[in-house]
Amino acid sequence: MPCDIARQGTASMWTELKHLVLGPPLHAEHSEHRLNKVRALAAFSPDALSSIGYANQEIYLGLVVAGAVGLSFALPIALVIIGLLMLLALSYYQIIQGYPSGGGSYAVARSTLGTVPGLIAAAALITNYLLCVAVSLTTGVDAIASAFHELWPYRVYLSLLLLVAITLLNLRGLHETGTVMAIPVYLFLFAYLGMLAYGVFRLSVDGPVSLATVTTRATQSVTLFLLLHTFSTGCTAMTGIEAISNGVPSFKPPETKNAGRTMIVMALLMGVLFLGSIGLTQVLGIVAGPEETILSALARHLLGSGPAYLLIQASTMVILALGANTSFAGLPRLMSVMADDGFLPKQLTKLSSRLVHANGILILALSAGVLIVVFSGSSHALIPLFAVGVFLAYTLSQTGMLSHWWRERGKGWKAKAALNGTGALATGITFVIVGANKFFEGAWVAILLIPILVILFLRVHARHSLSDRGSSLHDLTLSELEPS
Repeated sequence: MPCDIARQGTASMWTELKHLVLGPPLHAEHSEHRLNKVRALAAFSPDALSSIGYANQEIYLGLVVAGAVGLSFALPIALVIIGLLMLLALSYYQIIQGYPSGGGSYAVARSTLGTVPGLIAAAALITNYLLCVAVSLTTGVDAIASAFHELWPYRVYLSLLLLVAITLLNLRGLHETGTVMAIPVYLFLFAYLGMLAYGVFRLSVDGPVSLATVTTRATQSVTLFLLLHTFSTGCTAMTGIEAISNGVPSFKPPETKNAGRTMIVMALLMGVLFLGSIGLTQVLGIVAGPEETILSALARHLLGSGPAYLLIQASTMVILALGANTSFAGLPRLMSVMADDGFLPKQLTKLSSRLVHANGILILALSAGVLIVVFSGSSHALIPLFAVGVFLAYTLSQTGMLSHWWRERGKGWKAKAALNGTGALATGITFVIVGANKFFEGAWVAILLIPILVILFLRVHARHSLSDRGSSLHDLTLSELEPS
């Protein structure tokens, strides 16, 4: 009896502590949210908009080794990436129309290309989600450490602290649909678009600055390999473009129309932010100092080191943290769908008392934490792993849509198939370029991990199938033993 009372007391204390940290249980009606276009843009765009935080940095680091001549290629490379981005946005616009129930790469590839291609897309998406968290948080910490250099040695700890905070918020049931999520997103857009507009004004008044007058001596010459290498890392500017197509059911009716328009607006904003910041960096002759990002150097050049500069850096960190939060919304949902299909353990389908997939959230947080520690909080070291999965998933989804239009052959199917086919070809070529150029820098890890995950999915499915057959046989045997 005393032991039972002690156990009940311990259980009660644990329940009270859990409710204090995660909040009391929610009812089912809290799980249903429908978004208008303004809130949907805030909900689904952080991953895409925040990509300029690391894409610009990677282009700068790739070209600065070739001095002024190398940096002069930043804008041409950015223009090629923007062209690919717009092609990809139009392709995903088609996915929204073809898969109004939510057209993630896994769903599209599995339904159109078969089980194994679908699982390859799922494995690529899982690596994307894991690396998105690690890359976004480490880049966000870099933005703050660029403003406060004394924080630079503590980037790993700060990244992990942010990770813990985001994990707890998601375990409490933080939905990307909350109005509070819109505030930092639109603050980021206001701050950055304002800075870019001011930069254009300064350019018109002061004129351009020659890179040759500010750049250190080149340590490498400009080669095709250098340009392809830089292009492959700069393509991370396109991450997150698929988020809206995954969440079409979250929009207010008419869902496909609202989702499609939001997709186009998001792509245009991505293009303006990316091309505007790259262009100003080049024509104003901006170079980054030690322990500073190139976007920080641009903001400091235009705004000084006062409150406006600090607002830019703080909003950059917050948008990157929200970009990481996109994975906390997407990966547990994907794992739940795959568990329903029998490719992952059924425990991943369960909702916690806060109506979230807590098991998936914890798996994501632990995996991202390991990546942050192993790669010493360096987004530059994590990027090669990130880019491979991104473009493999893009290529499979576009190829799946090409197959979809070919089989459906509805009105205007040839034009739609041509668009998705061009998208598949473009992203497929980019995938090869990224994999080849980044293979020895860490891309081999993602290339090896994806088939390992596919094998794991198939084994889990085989075990579930065996268990289901055993259960059916057991039920059949019992029915035969029952008296007639």
